[in-house]
Amino acid sequence: MGVKRRAFLIGGAALVGGGLFAVKWADSSAMKRAGKLTAKEGESSFATWLKIGEDDGVTLYSPHIDFGQGSQTALAQMLADELDADWTKVRVEHAPAETAFANTPLGQGFIAGGMAVPGFLAGMVKASFSMVARNYPLQLTGGSSAIRMTGQFGMRVVGAAARTALVAVAAKRLGVPVSELATAESKVIHQKTGKVLRYGELAREAAEMSLSLHPQLKERKDYKLIGKPVHRLDIPAKVDGSAKYGIDFTLPEMRVATIMSAPVRGGKLVSVDPSPAMAVTGVEKVVKFDDAVIVVGKGYWSAIKGLRALSPSFTDGGHGQLSSASVFEAQDEARKAGKAKDEGGDGDVAAAFASAGKSVHEADFRLPFLHHAMMEPFALTARHKDGRLDVWGGLQDPLASKMIAAKAAGLDSDDVTFHPMIMGGGFGRRFPDNCEIIGQVAKLAMQSPYPVKLIWSREEEVRQGTYRPQSSSHLRAALGPGGKITGWQNDYVQSETAEGETSFIYTIPAVSRRQIAYQSNQKDGPWRSVNSTQQGFYNECFMDELAEKAGIDPYEFRRKHLKPGSRHLAVLDTVAKKSGWGSPLEKGVGRGIAIVESFGTIVAEVVEASMGEDGRPKVHKVFAAVDCGTTVNPLNGAAQIEGGIIMGLSATIGEAITLDKGSVVQSNFNDYPILKLAESPASIDVHFIESDAPLGGLGEPGVPPAAPALANALFAATGKRIRSLPIVAIS
Repeated sequence: MGVKRRAFLIGGAALVGGGLFAVKWADSSAMKRAGKLTAKEGESSFATWLKIGEDDGVTLYSPHIDFGQGSQTALAQMLADELDADWTKVRVEHAPAETAFANTPLGQGFIAGGMAVPGFLAGMVKASFSMVARNYPLQLTGGSSAIRMTGQFGMRVVGAAARTALVAVAAKRLGVPVSELATAESKVIHQKTGKVLRYGELAREAAEMSLSLHPQLKERKDYKLIGKPVHRLDIPAKVDGSAKYGIDFTLPEMRVATIMSAPVRGGKLVSVDPSPAMAVTGVEKVVKFDDAVIVVGKGYWSAIKGLRALSPSFTDGGHGQLSSASVFEAQDEARKAGKAKDEGGDGDVAAAFASAGKSVHEADFRLPFLHHAMMEPFALTARHKDGRLDVWGGLQDPLASKMIAAKAAGLDSDDVTFHPMIMGGGFGRRFPDNCEIIGQVAKLAMQSPYPVKLIWSREEEVRQGTYRPQSSSHLRAALGPGGKITGWQNDYVQSETAEGETSFIYTIPAVSRRQIAYQSNQKDGPWRSVNSTQQGFYNECFMDELAEKAGIDPYEFRRKHLKPGSRHLAVLDTVAKKSGWGSPLEKGVGRGIAIVESFGTIVAEVVEASMGEDGRPKVHKVFAAVDCGTTVNPLNGAAQIEGGIIMGLSATIGEAITLDKGSVVQSNFNDYPILKLAESPASIDVHFIESDAPLGGLGEPGVPPAAPALANALFAATGKRIRSLPIVAIS
């Protein structure tokens, strides 16, 4: 029957541990639980994520946290479009951190990759997604997944299914066929008589119906909200100050704490004399952890002043001789050993190089650890009272955060409530598995008679980060007749593989990608666009070098290695056209081009830049062409690409986390400089290409092409290749 093996296995998984009936019962139970948690008098709950009030108000409960990416508005657009809701009455709230709100559509997207599932397996497969999501548990915000997964597999489906149920109820009440009814602006309209029924008066009965798992979704030509530049719903509150971040939260009698961890990761606390801190006015307690010391005060100033008065002694965990240079040396040795942990590619690479003769080009690239540079440092508030623990703050998976807090506190998860709040940036840093602060504040609250807010200082956050890995790569390529690449080899060293997360877009007969594993004492983790920044820099800088070796224009060279008629070629051609590729530039200004696919989205960028006398690059203009399938909100989509470009340029020019004697050298924005407004490009011109491809993400794909496009532009301007970052040396 042509059923893919993966679909079969996923479907079969639903039958394990109680059978399909049990899983469906659990789903039904979860929906009822969700309704009890969110629906008030006069409101009706639909399929967990949606409620409709008697006043026609539509509320979407988003399982994704808001940290400025604008996904809440786009998710609302997708649901409201399929629902045919009155946009003026649509609002979004964070879903509670409860298993009833586990993100089953996200599970579907991650596990099945959006594959088509045979009809007879549809219910079974959906049930298995639900089971996986709730058991994980899953309320993740990351991987540019909100729109392309939750929106596509969740919000559109819920909106369409709810609209179908509302129409069915209206047909019954009016005594007419469903085919005679239309919907618009939260109303069901009988076209022949003009009779109108509001969603609010149909909602209660419709919510009691069993919603379709696969309702008919709209075609692109019928969209009313999807694809429109709708203004973001979250902006007014953020402008007028009514929006509250985790660091803003207060409770009566609350105390404030701050922390100092072992400066060398892996070290332990040996001793600390608390008396200097206790002598500071407002300090109430000094708490010792295995690897840290915490000072609790009546306010942040007293706590931080008390902490700075301390002179704790820590071990170095055996890492006291580690430096950035020694990490690269260790990576070089690991590469020479040649033992790959993971591999990708196809074709006979050895044969390609053997036949290439002297037409082989090689290059080494090096990238530093990178900090996330969030505007809002870590801040969580916790209160233990009457056997229950409440935690407030913004993290990228509230449900998982709840489970971690429960474990740290020694409580049952039912006795813990995590209250999701908006957060000032994340970029991968606020994934719960990487957030030591959850366990720290939970333990602190368990021994405190009052609520306590734990704040990591900016210095603590910079020095104790979960960083993008320090990474290096050795690339080789064989050039054949006509400047065609016949063989490509990328041996890269870092803690994790890039396979399955990054895309190699060029058509080359023989390709080898090998990850050689190396782990320093630092905690590596996701950074905006994850491995695509490293691989994008390596591949696209190397493509420029190969173009020069072949004597071919960098844009034309890339065209030669992209499949004719492909989305990649269309994106590349668009950015070249929009940027005026090949036209004259001012003296000292160069153009660079790069194209990277990540998270289902293809982005090509052209950077115009020059090198100042002070050794700092000046970026004049950036052009971007983007194919993400369907652009749900072009206004916010452009903002995401623009923000990604700025972040990518910032990391390229001056950002680096360096190690000396095992500890991080940088401490704040004075020595970890992010791009300032005056240093940003005067213009960023973003162009979207609409295609029939599946929805791609937009939160991250703007980042990866920025670094190689800038490096290639500076080569065009100066004749000097850039193979290591940052461009501006760290003093």
